[in-house]
Parts: sequence; structure tokens; C-alpha cells
Amino acid sequence: MGDPNRIVQILQEPRHRQVHRDGDIYVLDIQINPGDMTLQHTHDAPILYNFISSGSGPSGGRISSNTDYVTKKFTHQVSNEGPGLFRIIALTNYGPPVTGKSDRPSGLEGDPQIENDWLRAYPVSLAPGQSTQMQSHVNPSLVVQVSDGTVHVTREDGITNELTAMGQWAWRNEGAKYQVRNVGTVPVKIVINEARRTPH
Repeated sequence: MGDPNRIVQILQEPRHRQVHRDGDIYVLDIQINPGDMTLQHTHDAPILYNFISSGSGPSGGRISSNTDYVTKKFTHQVSNEGPGLFRIIALTNYGPPVTGKSDRPSGLEGDPQIENDWLRAYPVSLAPGQSTQMQSHVNPSLVVQVSDGTVHVTREDGITNELTAMGQWAWRNEGAKYQVRNVGTVPVKIVINEARRTPH
């Protein structure tokens, strides 16, 4: 257990593990073991959550986002009563807001489920053998697997990341083109996240 009186910024909270950084954009792998509790930590930037599991089991690919932290910082502590692992893959963006829709990706069907001035999320379900179209992203993007299965995230030059379990992810830099294919034998759910960034 952490010191109950100690308050840290979210990026310094040890269970909010930084697994990737691209300038003002961070990917956090949040893991709280059964019976454990985070330090008190302060949220101070927009964040997008890909829920992998609660203590009671898989979260089914639920996503949510909060941008209120930009204007009103929020400090809290999170515990996990178990019996399983509490896990979230989160994308947080400390960059300036980007308005409008002209930076939306091409090749993805429908509107994003989440869209604000910092972040976007497109949940995608793929049957065995099914793939997305070749997507073209203006912004950096994060592909998160939120169910069991096996998927390939393949760039236009053929370089591929293989994801084989809930909570695995692949990062793609701004300007990337890629497609996601379900190469397994069961339906799979992924979430394609974007961190919106003013073009350089």
C-alpha cells in the first residue's frame, strides 16, 4: 500500500506505467493487483481509457474519455478488491486542443465513438479472416486489443505487429497507413485510438 497522504501527478504514479511517449502524448498501462491501491494521484490532462479488465473479469472493450481535467485537476485513489487484475490501457494528450474534423482518418467506417479536441476512439469488431480497409491517419494512433484473439497490424510497407491477447497494443506514428486483420479463429475486438495533434 502507498502512503495515503502522498499525492503524485498521474505520470509519477507507479501503477500508471508509461509504456510509450511521443512528445506530449503518453500511453499508460494501468495495472492494479488484487488487494492493492494506487497512490493519490492528480489528473491534469485529457485522457482516453481502454478498459481491459476489472477485478471481477474482462471489461468487454468499454471505452471512455475525460477532458474536464484540463480546467479542473482531479485527485483520487483507486483500489482493486479483486479477485482478478484491474487493467486499463490509457492514452493521455498534454498537447493543445485541435478543433474540427478535417484531421479524421480515412479508411475507417462510421463516426468515432469518442471524439473531443484531444482524442478519438473507433471500436472495431472483426470476424475471423476479416480486415479493416487500409487506413490513413493524420494523427498518431494506438491500436488496442480488448478481447481474446490474434490480430495483425500491418503497415503499407508490410511490417507487422502481432497482437495475441487482451491489453496488447501497437503504436503508429502520425501519417501512418495500415490495416488490421483478424488472423485467429474467434471474433476479436480492437479500439483504434488517436491523439490529435496540430500538424508540424
